[in-house]
Amino acid sequence: MKPLLVVLFGAFSLSACAQAPDPETDGTDAIALESALERPAIEAEPGTPEARALEAIRSINPRIEVDAVQEAPIDGYQEVVVAGQVLYVSNDGRYLLQGSLFDVEQRRDLSQDALATVRKELMKLSPVEDRIVFAPEDPLYTVAVFTDVECAYCRRLHQEMDEYNRLGIAVEYLAFPRAGLEGDNYRKMVSVWCAEDPREAMTAAKSGGAVPERSCDNPIAEQYELGMRVGLQGTPLIVTEQGTQMPGYVPPAALREALDQMAGAAQ
Repeated sequence: MKPLLVVLFGAFSLSACAQAPDPETDGTDAIALESALERPAIEAEPGTPEARALEAIRSINPRIEVDAVQEAPIDGYQEVVVAGQVLYVSNDGRYLLQGSLFDVEQRRDLSQDALATVRKELMKLSPVEDRIVFAPEDPLYTVAVFTDVECAYCRRLHQEMDEYNRLGIAVEYLAFPRAGLEGDNYRKMVSVWCAEDPREAMTAAKSGGAVPERSCDNPIAEQYELGMRVGLQGTPLIVTEQGTQMPGYVPPAALREALDQMAGAAQ
C-alpha cells in the first residue's frame, strides 16, 4: 500500500496497472475530479479533537478529501479516513500515525473495520442504474467491480462471468479507465456506457472487438473519482456489499467461498 503522505503532499497516485493522470499537471482532469461527486465536506465543531484532526490534515494539503473522522479505538487519537486509508491524529493535532491498528485480543484489524464502514457509504454515491450489471435471476450475493476494458485481469474476470453468475454472484461494473479521463481508452469506455446495449458492448470491448463510438451523459468521471476515494490501486477492484475490498482478480469459486465466509461471520 502506498504511504498516505504521498497522497497528502501531492496528487493521488495509483499502481502501475491503473495509473491515473496527475491533477497537478492536467488542469482539465483536476477540475473534473473536484466536481464529479456531490458529497458534503466533513466538518466538526471548532475546538474539538475532531476539528483539530481535520485542521492537521488540511494544513498539509487543503485539497484533500476527508471521508470520516471520529474518536479512535485508542485513547488520545482521532481516526481519519482519507483516500481509502486510515490515519490516526493525536487529539491536539500535532502527531499523525499511519498503519493498521490490530486488536490482539480479538484478532481483528480495526483499521479495516473503519475502512469498510466508510467504503460502504461511499459506494452509495454510485446508483445501480449507472452501473453495467451482469446478474443471475436470484443472486445470493452482489459485488461492485471497478473495471477497465483493456486490463488483462479485468478481461479474465469478464470471461468467467457465466460462472460467477452460476454461483449466485451478481457483478455490477463501475468504470475506472486506468489512463484517466482522456484518450482512446476513456473514449472506448464512454462508448460502452453509452451503447444501446451496454452489456453487449462491454463484452465486445473486453474481447478486443470494435465498439461503435458514442457519446452521452455518463457516470464515468464520478465512478473514476469514487474508485480513488475507496482506495483503488489497481483494476479490477471488487467491493462487497459490506464494504470489504478485494483487490485484483478473484476466481469465481474463491470469490463465492470468501462471500460465504463473510456472510457466516456476520451472523
